[in-house]
Amino acid sequence: MFVKICGVTSEEDALLAVAMDADAVGFNFVSGSPRQIAPQAARDIARRLPAEALTVGIFRDEAPERVVSIVNEAGLRGAQLHGRESIEATRYVAARVPFVIKVFRADDPALARADEYGAQIVMLDGARPGSGETWDWDLAAAVPDGLKLLLAGGLTPDNVADAVEAVRPWGVDVASGVERSSGAAGGKKDPRKVRLFVANARAAAPAAEPGPDAIPYDWIDDT
Repeated sequence: MFVKICGVTSEEDALLAVAMDADAVGFNFVSGSPRQIAPQAARDIARRLPAEALTVGIFRDEAPERVVSIVNEAGLRGAQLHGRESIEATRYVAARVPFVIKVFRADDPALARADEYGAQIVMLDGARPGSGETWDWDLAAAVPDGLKLLLAGGLTPDNVADAVEAVRPWGVDVASGVERSSGAAGGKKDPRKVRLFVANARAAAPAAEPGPDAIPYDWIDDT
């Protein structure tokens, strides 16, 4: 079970996520977000993380060229496209960074064509991606077969096991659900919540996981 802790804004929280056995940390570059971080700040944090930590930049309806530029500038491994990016824009980014996560609203008609975007991972979120709101997990059935599904939206340490058991996703993603309080300034993470989230997600995963295809690509070989 792949686990990503998103909206990281400090070295302390990034190291916390890694120490609690999360696979990836996300840095939010969306203008106006309470968890927004500057590329140089993300770079300073990412360079202090162990090689096995996967680092991801989060963008929403940003110019594809700028996405690629920021990912490279910050020394990150991948990009998460959290808006209404087109197939062409997503493919442009995917051809220039090691891996891409394409986010869809769970009720988005475009989800039926998710396999055309060229992204290694498809994330499903609620009606307002990034809001931390829960949604009907039955809608995950619309994801085309053969895609890695990263489940997000309103997940917490208390409900992540139910979500994993209901959807059987490839991985889970969380931001506000492991913060000290709802809307915590700067997205400050709560160590206890992070620990429980990772543990509960992994405990609910099928016994056969993880398998040989448990990561989007072998980023350690690229370091």
